[in-house]
Amino acid sequence: MVLFINACVREASRTLRLARAALAEKAKPVTEVRLIDLAFPKVDEAFLEKRDLLIGEGRFDDPLFLLARQFAEAEEIVVAAPYWDLSFPAVLKQYFEQVTVIGITFRYTPEGVPEGLCRAKKLTYFTTAGGEFVPEEYGFGYVRALAQNLYGIGEVRIVKATGLDIDGADVEEILRAVTGSKK
Repeated sequence: MVLFINACVREASRTLRLARAALAEKAKPVTEVRLIDLAFPKVDEAFLEKRDLLIGEGRFDDPLFLLARQFAEAEEIVVAAPYWDLSFPAVLKQYFEQVTVIGITFRYTPEGVPEGLCRAKKLTYFTTAGGEFVPEEYGFGYVRALAQNLYGIGEVRIVKATGLDIDGADVEEILRAVTGSKK
């Protein structure tokens, strides 16, 4: 199963168009998680106490861990997140706070080194930006660091279309060039 993490807010999102074009070519079933449709719990002291208690008791079947289990079981992960304010929409950070669970998506070795528990070997991150200033160490860098250093996902790549809002930009041509589409 391909897990599609949709952090796009707009239905006409150019980032969403890129991701959907790639997903259309997948032979595996795709499960989409639309982050704007989720009501994430407030991560406060009470939440952390409950989560720590459940983890300590090994009660990973609790609904609190549904997203983490889904993430850990995916064969491949696709993320669609527009480039906003040197990063991505805040809802994506909330999602990663929910799926980063010791005992489900990662564990620590006896030496204290994180070891990934995720099944996926590949994560593709789709993004678009109006301008050309899109340093990868910001939004994508955070996702890559989590994927490789905590979740154990070895192949992490970015697919991006930039310069979409620059005067005179041919948006359709830029998107076609990124997707490889002839139409």
